[in-house]
Amino acid sequence: MLVDMFKLRQAVINKRIEWRKHTLLRLVERQISQKDIVSILLTGEVIRDYVDDRPFPSVLVFGWIASRPIHVVASYDDAEDKAYIITVYEPSLDVFEPDFKTRRS
Repeated sequence: MLVDMFKLRQAVINKRIEWRKHTLLRLVERQISQKDIVSILLTGEVIRDYVDDRPFPSVLVFGWIASRPIHVVASYDDAEDKAYIITVYEPSLDVFEPDFKTRRS
């Protein structure tokens, strides 16, 4: 099952977001704000679906913070109407093509 991005975005708009401790630590380390992540989730491009993730399917969302490319992995729990922010990182050119969306072969 794919993540329903409309519902995920509505949960984000309504501040029904669960921030994992790991994610909050990474945000501080990488100097990225929660506000920036919310913006990416609301306007970014889904570049990959992880339909087999558990306990909920997740998505990889791509966006920009100023001149920095950012990836956000998030999932949505329909029963709780809640978005979960799993991880956030700046994609590396060692792993991704210059578009920051396509994995290198």
